[in-house]
Amino acid sequence: MQNQLFRGIATVAIALAGTAAFLLLALPLPFLFGPMLACLIAALAGVRLRGLGQVSVGARTILGVAVGASITPEVVARIPQMMLSVALIPVYIALIALIGVPYFRRMGFDPVTSYYAAMPGGLQDMVIFGTEAGGDPRALSLIHATRVAMIVTVAPILLSLAYGAPLTGAVGAPAADLPPAEMAIMAAAALIGWKGAERIGLFGATILGPMIVTTVLALTDIIHSRPPAEAILAAQFFIGIGIGVNYVGVTLRELRRFVASGLIFVLILAVITGLMTEVVTLFGLAQGIEGFLAFAPGGQAEMTVLAIIVGADLGFVVVHHLTRIVLVILGAPLGARLAVRARRKGPPPR
Repeated sequence: MQNQLFRGIATVAIALAGTAAFLLLALPLPFLFGPMLACLIAALAGVRLRGLGQVSVGARTILGVAVGASITPEVVARIPQMMLSVALIPVYIALIALIGVPYFRRMGFDPVTSYYAAMPGGLQDMVIFGTEAGGDPRALSLIHATRVAMIVTVAPILLSLAYGAPLTGAVGAPAADLPPAEMAIMAAAALIGWKGAERIGLFGATILGPMIVTTVLALTDIIHSRPPAEAILAAQFFIGIGIGVNYVGVTLRELRRFVASGLIFVLILAVITGLMTEVVTLFGLAQGIEGFLAFAPGGQAEMTVLAIIVGADLGFVVVHHLTRIVLVILGAPLGARLAVRARRKGPPPR
């Protein structure tokens, strides 16, 4: 127990050092990139870091509250207008599957691992479903961790260079400027939504539960603002740690095979994302920033953070990511059956 506590304290200390370094050097997104890069470097150097468990999980509820508070009657009225671009999500997933599964097969992975490695779902969901279906849990964990880490790293750069998106904008009002009663209501919505969603078995409970509860509060005019800036920065900090510690214990062989395969796949995903962004912007279905974030295959929490940072339309971005996650999860059993059937036909190609 003491060893686990020491590793947790060491992880936070390393993450704080990374945040401080980014702040001193005036680098962008210090509360996200600082802890992520510091923990990543430490993990690859062999430091035995430790994830922060329920603290990190709870931090995601802040993002759920932020999204829910942004869903106003005006956003709800615009949902029918989003349906044309939302209808492209199945096409987007199919493109990724048609290219990604054969790619991972060519890299020597079995059919089940190839399928779940290619699917742009949540990291934990894909690892759990893939393992239950007979895939390689370590390969899936590192491939998806690499996907999320690279997208979180590259997406802000592309948003800034291609679309002129600000990376230093305010993420919200400071706590001192918000009514204490409203912050208390948001905290209660986060906890009740999280635990309530877990009890009924809702996927993505830490974000979706608080989002649903807060949406009701926003639409009934009970709350009128997002969580304070300090809370959003804390969520970034813990998400950065969570990405970095995924690489604890990685071996040279795993770097060469799993991580390298994940890095190449990110380039494939970048091309597909760019294509979908061009389609939705060309046909006037979305602005460039919203179109890019809606089709960027990162984790829901990470994309929500980026949408908040650049001031994108949270409602638009989240509707598309929810559709993607739901379709991937619903398609998992069918995909697993097809992958198992393919595995029985013979060994993976060399």
